Amino acid sequence: MDIEELIKSRHSVRKYLSKSIEDEKVKELRTLIDEINKENELNIQLVLNEREAFSKYYLNYGKINASNYIAMVGRTCDDLDEKIGYYGEKIVLKAQEIGLNTCWVSGTYSKREVKVEIKDDEKLLCIIAIGYGENQGLKRRSKRFKDVSYTLDAPEWYKKGVEYALLAPTAINQQKFKFELIDSNKVKLTPGVGLANTKIDMGIVKYHFELGAGKDNFEWYN
Repeated sequence: MDIEELIKSRHSVRKYLSKSIEDEKVKELRTLIDEINKENELNIQLVLNEREAFSKYYLNYGKINASNYIAMVGRTCDDLDEKIGYYGEKIVLKAQEIGLNTCWVSGTYSKREVKVEIKDDEKLLCIIAIGYGENQGLKRRSKRFKDVSYTLDAPEWYKKGVEYALLAPTAINQQKFKFELIDSNKVKLTPGVGLANTKIDMGIVKYHFELGAGKDNFEWYN
């Protein structure tokens, strides 16, 4: 499966089977997590066979019943939220590649019950449910290119980047972001204002845009 098929096939899943994740897949996930942690001052942790984090919370569209999750932990800094989104989505797509399902979870879980080690200078921002879903999830409604881009007459790499960004998961599927092409090869990403998890969303969206556009074609405009 190529990267475009992978992104298009991945949807949020909230209902999971009791099937355990095989050792080989656990090893692949932990290898990637270890690499990410070492390179980015993060302390992301994979937790297996633990249901307490989700046991007390219900969503209006159903309870998450996962018994495995990825705790998104990192050293407190100004860009932690964006880093968590960016590298968390990298793990999410790896999970999809090896046949697992996932769901980003920010508020509807018990932080007290998350079984991880958090140092004094670290913070737990969210968790990602992971495992074998009862189904493959549903395709989300999506905005159009012109809804999220100030630049309409753009090269193909930019359009492909926006296309991939529109396939990125965001909190309550709000897709509150805008892209703009500046000076032919600089891309500006503007987040929505006053919305939950906006910075985490921006990290996720940036990762998707890079996959579509190709990192060699542009640089981020700050």
